[in-house]
Amino acid sequence: MTISFSLQQAEQDLNDLSSFNIQSFCQLQSEQLTSHYPILFARIVYHDCLLKAHQEVISYAQTQTSFSQKKLAYLRSEQWLTQYPLAFELQEFKLNDFSGFSYICPLGYRNQKPEYIQIIADQPLSVELHQYIQQSALLLGKYASIYLVYGRQKFEIQLLEEVLHKVGHQLRNSLAMIGLYAHNLYLGLTGNHWQEQATIIRESIQDLDTNLNELLDCGQGAKLRKSSQDLRSLILESIKGLLPLINQKHLTISIPDTSTNLIIDRLQMKQVFDNLLSNAVYFSPNFTTITCSWQIFQDEVLIKIIDQGRGISQEDIKKIFTPFYSRRPGGTGLGLTIARKIVLDHHGNLWAQSVSEGGAQFCVILPRPKISRSVKDG
Repeated sequence: MTISFSLQQAEQDLNDLSSFNIQSFCQLQSEQLTSHYPILFARIVYHDCLLKAHQEVISYAQTQTSFSQKKLAYLRSEQWLTQYPLAFELQEFKLNDFSGFSYICPLGYRNQKPEYIQIIADQPLSVELHQYIQQSALLLGKYASIYLVYGRQKFEIQLLEEVLHKVGHQLRNSLAMIGLYAHNLYLGLTGNHWQEQATIIRESIQDLDTNLNELLDCGQGAKLRKSSQDLRSLILESIKGLLPLINQKHLTISIPDTSTNLIIDRLQMKQVFDNLLSNAVYFSPNFTTITCSWQIFQDEVLIKIIDQGRGISQEDIKKIFTPFYSRRPGGTGLGLTIARKIVLDHHGNLWAQSVSEGGAQFCVILPRPKISRSVKDG
């Protein structure tokens, strides 16, 4: 007997919660439980971090009629829950006015209330089914943890979107005013030298406005302009923009010869690599190496950017993707938050960790088209 969903599948499902969420996941698990004889009734109580409330799903075996409202009210009252077993341990419980055998397997005791799988069967559970329920509880617990992380990220991203749009509106007004003055200066000035400088100001304003639009659109998946892009070429482009500081600090950049194609929004993903490499360069001591590497799998690519700086504390790891939290003096604290948002919109993931030998490591996972092949950079 095997569990139909793995943790990896659970993580993939979280990439598209519009069609799959924790409620439907729990519902499917409860239906699988009642489809295995001799389970007559399965009830899963869980906490939905997005709704900020405890919810339940219920499934009956085909041979079992639904319980009366009185019996369901008794189950929900939890008056029968006189002992609290350890998480993921299946224990038998006595239920009033219920025939057969009843069990509970806790998922945890978060949010001041137990979360659990409740089972009613017409005969004692076999050892095999006993283990299956415990494994189901473990899977649900891990899924709930993933969902909780997603909920926090979603809240942070919503906050970021609100801030970006408020700031963006103010910046647009200021840029428009500066652009207007630059145009008036161009018309009023004489001499090619001064007109040329006024033209540069106008063009710079247009570039800033374009970049601002890209920034405001960065988290909107519907506006992603995806195309096939060469990974190595894109990262080399980001490195090229940082060459003055790289040369100033006498840094060495290590990058593989191999590459792969990804279906991504080029401008937005370049923003991700610009940010990660900029941080790596900033925190790298002089005369050290920044290592860029990637592992190419059938359906995804794992990209790592490692520096030899002071590393990242556990406290920083918890907060590093939070809006307005920055380890760089004068930093806005938005770069990594936006980078993660872009990666999530591409159905990937971005995380940070400290390297045991010293330094920081940022990891990016991105989907890879199945027809793509690893190629030699010519």
